[in-house]
Amino acid sequence: AVAVITANGELDASNAQELVDYALRDAERTQRLALDLTGVDFFGTAGFSALHTLNVRCAGAGADWVMVPSTAVSRLLRICDPDSALPIAATMSAALSALQADQRRLLQLVTEPS
Repeated sequence: AVAVITANGELDASNAQELVDYALRDAERTQRLALDLTGVDFFGTAGFSALHTLNVRCAGAGADWVMVPSTAVSRLLRICDPDSALPIAATMSAALSALQADQRRLLQLVTEPS
């Protein structure tokens, strides 16, 4: 199963930590998370910090996650995440497909050349 969280309105210093807390409230049971930010019309730097925290905590918990950004979120990500380190999908369908593909990915052992 995938946990899908949708945020709307403004994401700034007054509520960014709430987003992280809400997204990770069942982290021990959630292995995949899709964050729909398409309804966010203001995205402050605290929002980016929240996404970074979410990324680190998901990595620590072994959970896969992906976000679908709005125009406001994308604008700040171009500045704060120029190397695209945070997982982004263009649509929620693409995000869910990416999370499903991550689940099916298998480890392939390759023999070392002698």
